[in-house]
Parts: sequence; structure tokens; C-alpha cells
Amino acid sequence: MRKTLAIALMLTASLGLAACDKKSEDKAQDANQHAEQAQEKMSEAQDKVNDAAKENAEAAKAQAESNEAATKEAAPEAPKN
Repeated sequence: MRKTLAIALMLTASLGLAACDKKSEDKAQDANQHAEQAQEKMSEAQDKVNDAAKENAEAAKAQAESNEAATKEAAPEAPKN
């Protein structure tokens, strides 16, 4: 009787552990997939930040040129002799 009970408990424990392994593998694969997606999103966000920085630099350059042109137009011309 004791041997039968011990064997049944060992079999039940083995099946329980075997069933748990499958879920942990699935969770690991899901975690890897989410990590890859997060990395792609971070890369896209960095690209957008870089694009915005370039646009800001171009806008600052255009503003400086505009200010320079406005200064030249506002300055009185020197009389010709």
C-alpha cells in the first residue's frame, strides 16, 4: 500500500513539473518578443528625436539669415559722393 501511494505521488509530482515547464518557456519567448518590440520602438523614437534636432538646426539657421537680411534692409544706405 505504501509503495503504491509513493509511486502515485511521484508520478503526480513529475507530471506537475512537466506541465509547468511549458508555461515558463512560453513566458520566456513572450518576454523576448516584447523586448525586441521595445528595442524597435526605442530606435524609432531616437530617429524622430534626431529628425527634430535637424529641423530645429535648420530653423535656427533660417532665422539667423532672416535677421541678417532684416538688419541690412533697416540700415540706411551710405550717401554716394
